[in-house]
Amino acid sequence: MQKELLNDLRDYPSLSPETQRSITRKYQQLHQTAKDEGFYDCPYIEYGKEIARYSTLFALFIVALRAEWYITSAVFLGLFWHQVMFTAHDAGHMAITHNFVTDSLIGMFIADFCCGLSIGWWKSSHNVHHLVTNHPEHDPDIQNVPLFATCPAYFKSISSSYYDGFTFAWDSAADFAVRYQQYTYYPVMGLARFNLYILSWGHLLSRRSVNLGAASWTRPTEIAFMACYWFLFGYLLLWRSIPTWSLRVAFVLVSHVITAPLHVQISLSQPFPQRQLRTTMDVAYPRWLDFIHGGLQFQAVHHLFPRVPRHNLRRLQPLVRAFCKDVGIEYKILGFVDGNKEVLGRLGEVAGQVEMLIKCQKFMAEIGESGLH
Repeated sequence: MQKELLNDLRDYPSLSPETQRSITRKYQQLHQTAKDEGFYDCPYIEYGKEIARYSTLFALFIVALRAEWYITSAVFLGLFWHQVMFTAHDAGHMAITHNFVTDSLIGMFIADFCCGLSIGWWKSSHNVHHLVTNHPEHDPDIQNVPLFATCPAYFKSISSSYYDGFTFAWDSAADFAVRYQQYTYYPVMGLARFNLYILSWGHLLSRRSVNLGAASWTRPTEIAFMACYWFLFGYLLLWRSIPTWSLRVAFVLVSHVITAPLHVQISLSQPFPQRQLRTTMDVAYPRWLDFIHGGLQFQAVHHLFPRVPRHNLRRLQPLVRAFCKDVGIEYKILGFVDGNKEVLGRLGEVAGQVEMLIKCQKFMAEIGESGLH
């Protein structure tokens, strides 16, 4: 960690008040340019194209189900979930109509009713992720001990500010799991959706989901929409439409694993501008493949301008790169393969540190040395 701190001090602009005020002022100018040039204007024609794609995937799911091609049907349902959640993401950021009620209803219909995931939980978690990106104690998106640890800070156990002081304890389970995290990363991401169901219901049944005043309708609406999802998916689809338990299990696994690229993409992800650019990176993709990542492969741009519609992020990228060059902050952009290599490399690096820590503990136990001098 000390080495990383020294590297950051060397590679990034000074933290002096004068330097940081200059960066903040130039970011504000960039933000005004984005507003003046219409980057916040939603290109509704793009949603028309996406609705056609969503409808096609859903129709193929229904056709395959009626033909009793259950696994094929599961693939198309998983692709539908994967694609449609990009629009829920936009609604969560109020990037579609910029109206709280309208965008909230769009998000609830897609996330809660169509996908069984709480948009309220997502906004609560995701907003914190945007504010303190990749901070071990504050960002819930990377608090995955004992399965994963992205930095050595977790070795001492940490208390999560998001989860009301819950301690992610470093124990024997973490010792074991983190040592192999670069190998378990993709399999776990394939099953990540099951954890999102738990987090969604946990949020809705907690006090955290209670909104007051004009927003008081959101919690009961979400609960109703998610109950509808489980009636449609759990009862009508799995129980009534699929004949055997083996096919039901296979259907659930296939449809959920298909959404894994969305969870992998999320993980490829000081004053506000410098902190955001230091902790995010873009993934280089040709324009014709934007639909796979929903346009959210521009993570650095998105984190600087979270309410800019994702369809406009590619056009905004050159302005952000010019801003980075002007203020001396690295603009990190990698291909999809290289981005995955970097994530796996980081996981492997932390796993190696855990391996070394365990060996040291065993050695000290053998010689009767506590190491506390």
